[in-house]
Amino acid sequence: MIRLITLLITIVTVAGLTACSRSVPSIEGPTAPQRIVSLDYCADQYVLKFVARDRILALSPDAEKDFSYMRSAASGIRQVRSSAEDVLVLKPDLVVRSYGGGPHATAFLERAGIPVLNVGWASNLDGVMSNVQTMADGLGASEQGKQVVADMQARLDAVSSKSRNQSMLYLTPAGVTTGPGSMIHELISAAGFENYETDAGWRSIPLEELVYSKPDTIAAAYFQNRASQPDAWSSMRHPIAQRQLAAQDVVQLDGAWVSCGGWYLMDAVEALAAAGAD
Repeated sequence: MIRLITLLITIVTVAGLTACSRSVPSIEGPTAPQRIVSLDYCADQYVLKFVARDRILALSPDAEKDFSYMRSAASGIRQVRSSAEDVLVLKPDLVVRSYGGGPHATAFLERAGIPVLNVGWASNLDGVMSNVQTMADGLGASEQGKQVVADMQARLDAVSSKSRNQSMLYLTPAGVTTGPGSMIHELISAAGFENYETDAGWRSIPLEELVYSKPDTIAAAYFQNRASQPDAWSSMRHPIAQRQLAAQDVVQLDGAWVSCGGWYLMDAVEALAAAGAD
């Protein structure tokens, strides 16, 4: 189960899992959805950000997990599994999802007469900002969405013009890194660093390569959760790897900052940028 959650977080970080299917128009005021169900923790973030508690019928079982950015706001709200039976019995007037319910969930729910708002796919921060506004529109919070996007852009502008001329290597507790084409790569670039990993996609770094890798900075993700991921450490548990981490400048990234694409990615960008401030 732990490996499944770790893999799921990594996959969502790369790009997000689901593209929008049917466009849900911006709805404001009393006609906005009033019985909203969220099927996965990526969708939970948007529902908790843009919807009042009394309009949230249920969230996913992961809404309060460590990798859920809005976990504090989820406290006390009903949770529901993403199975069709459990969702239909609640009689929602809108279901929000990224991957929850599986690949056929949207078509099934729409055949049952339930509108579905899907979290869109994004490969860069501009795409994330567009998704934020689309989700806010669909949840009846267009003006709030505009404010969130404007704040993201202002924060991005504050750091994106500063070139560090330094390299940064992204590492997970399993010794996995990523290069061009991933959202992590976009965050590293936005913070003004060169990605030490130049190959596209994701790969594991062999221990012997880690010994000789000399990036200026390491961005370490999910290391704060290692107690709950004992079998995800791989070669990173080796003393050589630990000495390497101790010898390098390391930026600790909260897993919730990068687990899904949203406004909270800017927390990661600012943390990375701060590493090169000196």
